[in-house]
Amino acid sequence: MKKLQAGSVAELRVERKAEFGYFLSDGEQDFLLHTNEISGEITEGDTVKVFLYNDKEGRLTATMTIPKIQIGEYDWVEVVDINPRLGVFVNIGIQKDILVSVDDLPAFKTVWPKVGDQLLITLKLDYKGRLLGQLITEEVVEEIEKAASFDMDKQQISGRIYRALKVGSFMLSDDGYRCFIHESQRRKEPRLGELVTGRVIDVKEDGSLNVSLLPLKQESLGEDAETIYAYLERNGGKMPYTDKSEPGDIRLDFGMSKAAFKRALGRLMKEKKVEQKGNWTHLLKGE
Repeated sequence: MKKLQAGSVAELRVERKAEFGYFLSDGEQDFLLHTNEISGEITEGDTVKVFLYNDKEGRLTATMTIPKIQIGEYDWVEVVDINPRLGVFVNIGIQKDILVSVDDLPAFKTVWPKVGDQLLITLKLDYKGRLLGQLITEEVVEEIEKAASFDMDKQQISGRIYRALKVGSFMLSDDGYRCFIHESQRRKEPRLGELVTGRVIDVKEDGSLNVSLLPLKQESLGEDAETIYAYLERNGGKMPYTDKSEPGDIRLDFGMSKAAFKRALGRLMKEKKVEQKGNWTHLLKGE
């Protein structure tokens, strides 16, 4: 008989009652089923279906709550705690939260998930036999994704980020479509597990989607102008930026391209809300 380990789902015999619950057995090992982990009524001699995990002391213990996420089975789970040294903890439906190790998370903590975000993971065992969460791989996403139709172009789409890279973010939509958001199509880099909404800008031959998180030009013009105007108000009515400023400096302080910056600044000047003098832009008096 294969030795049971954490992450196993097994049917075990109820051997005897204990002070804090019951001991279960597979004929070779005993496992404590704590009173808090019992669903319904059981008695000695019954056979119960349980999920095995490690308690705080590292001992194998049982619960009658069978989580949807198991070894080899994927699901979205909520992030419930962050430990900068260890990683993030997720709730898989049992009383003990499961660690997704820092080794599996992005190198930059700015794109780590926050509490309340959701990760698409399975379970795995470390070298000591302890349960850990494992992020879904691109290969598995390709197996489970739905193929998009070409009429989805320009549609609004929402989903969660399952992979974060400098070149772009990978998203699985609410409907199961695999999406890529190039770095040029976002104002800021989304967090792993963050829920985002964008629009489809390309349907690929393989059925995946390219998505933009940027608003359309006519929509963003007003938003960009408001961003520049607010910046000026926060900085005494002036800023060392004009339509001749370097693109990198504009991107760093305003999170927009130089082309978008010039369009928005042009609108503010046309509306006589700002003026440029030398290498500076000023709010006009009375505005």
